[in-house]
Amino acid sequence: MFLRALAGLIAALTLVKAADITGTIVIERKLTRYNVTASAGLYQRGIAIPLGEDPSHDPIAFERSHVAVYLEGAADDSGVGLVQVTIEQKDRRFIPDLLVVPVGSTVSFPNLDPIFHNIFSLSRTKSFDLGNYPMGQSRQVTFARPGIVAVNCHLHTNMAASIVVTPNRWRTRGVSDGTFVLKDVSPGTYTIVAWHRVAGTFTQKVQVVEGADAHVTFVIPYVAPEVPGQAVAHE
Repeated sequence: MFLRALAGLIAALTLVKAADITGTIVIERKLTRYNVTASAGLYQRGIAIPLGEDPSHDPIAFERSHVAVYLEGAADDSGVGLVQVTIEQKDRRFIPDLLVVPVGSTVSFPNLDPIFHNIFSLSRTKSFDLGNYPMGQSRQVTFARPGIVAVNCHLHTNMAASIVVTPNRWRTRGVSDGTFVLKDVSPGTYTIVAWHRVAGTFTQKVQVVEGADAHVTFVIPYVAPEVPGQAVAHE
């Protein structure tokens, strides 16, 4: 009982010292191109499945919400923040088409279409092939290494998703207005990363001070500044 109380006190003190990293993602033009596959009737007998549409008709809001943000650092093996999440196969699309998860998390791939899908990745972070499977079935993959995983379907070339596996629990993605928050970060100096599937990887140094939130701005895509040191660094 005493040890539990002590652990709770230590955790509480850590939270008191922590601060948030808030940020802004600046994107001013469309970056993502879309591929379209033929109707399901050309792949197999059965129902033709119409291709789903993006819920947002604002292309800039779409781009901002497709930026993964996380802190670099040693892999966290404590299990804190591990998640079990789902990427659905629906209307010949992956929903969502971007996940940001900490290392060690598990992603399920249920098929909600009345046609077959075949989910695979050739990524160095995690390669897999889940085979062909019909509506109502699901497969899952656990991601044991941090990195970027590109996910596709052998049967439908328009289907593409990205899984960003982060080394620790401090991760998020931008929202439609370009803002993001990494909460409860301990004081210190960190490298913060922003990743976009088309634009690439952007990094900055950020210092977190006890009792004061830090703020960063990512300009995507990177444009070289007229005066050195005035723009976000691009890897």
